[in-house]
Amino acid sequence: MAVEPEHATVNGRKKPQRPQRTHREVADELRARIRSGVLRPGQRMPTQAQLAAEFGVERQAVRGALRILQSEHLLTNISKGAPATVADRADRAPAGSAAPPQPTTVALAPRIASAFEAEHVEIDAVCLTAVSLTLAIGEPLRQIYAGRLKPAKVDVRVLLPSRNIDLAFPVPVGGRQGDDDPVHERWLAQRNAQGQVLRHNLLALRATHGIDVHVSFRALPFTPPVKLYLLNNTEALFAYYTVTRSEALIGQETLPTYDAQGVRSMLFAFEQGDGLRDTTFVEQSHLWFNALWETISSELELTD
Repeated sequence: MAVEPEHATVNGRKKPQRPQRTHREVADELRARIRSGVLRPGQRMPTQAQLAAEFGVERQAVRGALRILQSEHLLTNISKGAPATVADRADRAPAGSAAPPQPTTVALAPRIASAFEAEHVEIDAVCLTAVSLTLAIGEPLRQIYAGRLKPAKVDVRVLLPSRNIDLAFPVPVGGRQGDDDPVHERWLAQRNAQGQVLRHNLLALRATHGIDVHVSFRALPFTPPVKLYLLNNTEALFAYYTVTRSEALIGQETLPTYDAQGVRSMLFAFEQGDGLRDTTFVEQSHLWFNALWETISSELELTD
């Protein structure tokens, strides 16, 4: 959650205002568009003025973002006189040890899309709310509806924290005050909403494309300190939840909280067959996930 500083009063009340994005945040968004195919190889980027207006930043931030993407060989022809160009093969997502750690919003969608190229898609996930997974699933769904992907079967299993536990995060900085915990209630609402959207969007493929789809959720009795995605029994994507102090706007009140920026967590990729280290990590990750699924987890109902 981003910090929401308070600024000048309006009608006697303080109004929170979202801070301006940094050049790295702009780079993350543009990188995600390139990786997901929204911006394709050889395509001209919008002008710096257009990007500055879209993101609500100064041109200096846009130039910094473009330089980051150029250093990653995603853009070419960066100059003040003409828009940059998306580099050839910039949409191909490297995997395994060849894949540099990247924010979840950047790395997850192209890897999920690649997983959907298989006839039988299998995705297992351990996470806090499933928001990153729900967002990432959007890209292969678009490709299925466009006729570019045609899986025959999709199996998705997701482990999420139970509603009945005292979460390690997100939590109010001062701890819970009695039974009323708006931070926990907001997390629960987000967990349920994201899970319901994920399940609905995937199950819709049965009616529209005749795909055999199964989506299952189970509840963990603890807060996962990491997020893990297992793709087709061959790839593991791993990221830490790094807890920071932030400000949560709940209703009309701003509360100091300890929370983790899950969508921006750096994702590390491991691929089976890419050396003993990666292969062992993928195998052990599957053993760990299956052990949790089959033992201490419980049935999860995505209800209010």
